[in-house]
Amino acid sequence: MPTSKDLPPLDVGFGSVFYKNQFKTKPQHPPSTTDLTGKVVLITGANTGLGYESAKQMLALRLSHLIIAVRNQEKGDAAASKLRNLYPKAKIEVMIVDMSKYSSIQEFAQQVDNKLSRLDIAILNAGLTKLKYTTEPSTGHEQVIQVNYLSTVLLAILLLPILKKKSPPGTPGRLTIVNAALALTAALPTTDGHKSILAALDSPESFAPNSGKNYSMSKFLGQMFAYKLSEYVSADDVIVNLVCPGFVKGTDLSRDVSIIIKPLQILFSSIAARTVKDGASTYLDAALVKGKESHCSFVMSWQVAPFHAALYTPEGKEIANKLFEETMEELEFANARGILESMKAATV
Repeated sequence: MPTSKDLPPLDVGFGSVFYKNQFKTKPQHPPSTTDLTGKVVLITGANTGLGYESAKQMLALRLSHLIIAVRNQEKGDAAASKLRNLYPKAKIEVMIVDMSKYSSIQEFAQQVDNKLSRLDIAILNAGLTKLKYTTEPSTGHEQVIQVNYLSTVLLAILLLPILKKKSPPGTPGRLTIVNAALALTAALPTTDGHKSILAALDSPESFAPNSGKNYSMSKFLGQMFAYKLSEYVSADDVIVNLVCPGFVKGTDLSRDVSIIIKPLQILFSSIAARTVKDGASTYLDAALVKGKESHCSFVMSWQVAPFHAALYTPEGKEIANKLFEETMEELEFANARGILESMKAATV
């Protein structure tokens, strides 16, 4: 089975991709015989929306131990309480991580490593979109790029060796990172007169208010990271994939939409959006059903799909290399490059 790298780029516009995803693709749920007894799963942002629904679906498959990783203890406890009522035999616990702050992510990863004797699957679902330019005070980066790309990459890297050593012998750990088909619409990032790609993306001039441009860009950056990650991580150690849940109604992702646009969004969602149940099933498909063929690939509508078309061009590959180097420099404080090099060395 070909990976995203091996596939040819899509030769149709985003409108055709969206139409096929939303209207022409039948949802695929894991076989009812899937048994997660004994397994341990961690899901970020699992207190609501797709994260919560994917947790519920995994518990229905007899998952033994669920970790809900959230920013707010009270909201996490409320979600855990509801899930415990539905699945009283499962162990369900809440752990705190603030995806906007590097220190919180490091503390969380350390806690996971110290506390868990086993970890089979991690799903990085937490993310956001902003319609107004906002920076993260602790880093100075634009907030969407910070949370959806930089912080997610940091957590992914920190979890890789944990998943490798805490999954059962002979079974690779699983790391699924939520992405989006909207990544395919992003323009190829450039330095645009700034010292780096990240600096350019942090500038107010690059932000288009009320457009969701940086959300699409953050997901494109995630695809670039996955493209490079295949050089460091073997599917025999950890299977890493990106998953697009599609356009889904009933999530909190668009909570910042203006009161003017909201009615139109509700109307459009009623016509075109997937249910949360079907959207969450894409997470289970990526984390439970897809195998090594999905490693460092983009899974869209329950199938391994091509990356952004730019990643099949020399210019796009050069930008991906530059972004990777910038990202490693940004995350130097956490020894991100050293962790990836150690994963790579272990496969040689």
